[in-house]
Amino acid sequence: MLDYELLKKLCIADGISGDEGEVRDVILNEIKPYTDDITVDKMGNILVFKKGRQTPKQKLLISAHMDEVGFIVTDILENGCLKFAAVGGVNDSAAFAKQVRIGKNKISGVVNACPIHVLKADERKKNPPIHSLQIDIGAKDKADAQQYVSLGDSIMFDALYENSSGRILSKAIDDRFGCLVLIELIRSELAYDIWFSFVVQEEVGLRGAKAAAFTINPDSAIVVEATTAADIPYADNEKKVCCVGNGAVVSFMDRATIYDKQYYQMAMQAAKEQGVKAQTKTMIAGGNDAGVIHSSRGGVRTIAVSVPCRYLHASSSLISVEDAEAVYAVVKAVAEKILNQ
Repeated sequence: MLDYELLKKLCIADGISGDEGEVRDVILNEIKPYTDDITVDKMGNILVFKKGRQTPKQKLLISAHMDEVGFIVTDILENGCLKFAAVGGVNDSAAFAKQVRIGKNKISGVVNACPIHVLKADERKKNPPIHSLQIDIGAKDKADAQQYVSLGDSIMFDALYENSSGRILSKAIDDRFGCLVLIELIRSELAYDIWFSFVVQEEVGLRGAKAAAFTINPDSAIVVEATTAADIPYADNEKKVCCVGNGAVVSFMDRATIYDKQYYQMAMQAAKEQGVKAQTKTMIAGGNDAGVIHSSRGGVRTIAVSVPCRYLHASSSLISVEDAEAVYAVVKAVAEKILNQ
């Protein structure tokens, strides 16, 4: 069973793209007892080598990203409210009326907009764009607000972590779940030597993974992610993408990567052998760090294994414990298959 108390610690930690320090500290604290070969590079990526029972013929990298989507303070208005911009792909509807935390002092605020009772009928049917919204921290005026926040401060969703009835709800499951899988592997006894990378700035352009892959120079890679599950009433057929409860998601293609076909088959076979469910994405959509890892240097054979996650990039998302366990089983088994070639 995965360590879900650690997942809670990872998800609650704040770390939008470019400000992942709090998450990095949690990870370093968890992995230091299990290996001495840990480097934090100039971008803030954590690069780890874990010795296994055997040294394989090829170098395998398993990677997950530390950052989450959020916002950044761009202006402090005379009325004491804050203007802000998105960091990563946040829909307008995901921001409105949400409680947030701002900066290192974790000042609480709420995203506001024009009150509904003063809107025209057609305006009530539209999601207000992020550029029209403000964050109210209860400040009297600009001078008061400046005592607590500054331009460039990070803004994170403020959401509870809940684990009940086989479902987990939290912010930042994308991709703190992937980080959990890597930590669990580092804690375990490995059959083969493996490299790991906990990378920064995935949500704003796969930036950390590009540097990490160049440094490690792997032959093969497994990206561990959370991916969109749109198995909700108003999505039909392939638009559901994948389904919570149907197991680990093994991708064959997305907008950034065409995955290694042999590794895809190996991952599906690994799921059968481990007695866990596996599924694939039914839409060619999205992307992840595989997009830059697979094309690094002379090329890297790459596969992605993800947990299906509803409400990705929102203030709170949802996954299944059964799916989470399936992802861990598939990643561990397919890693051994790759290195046993």
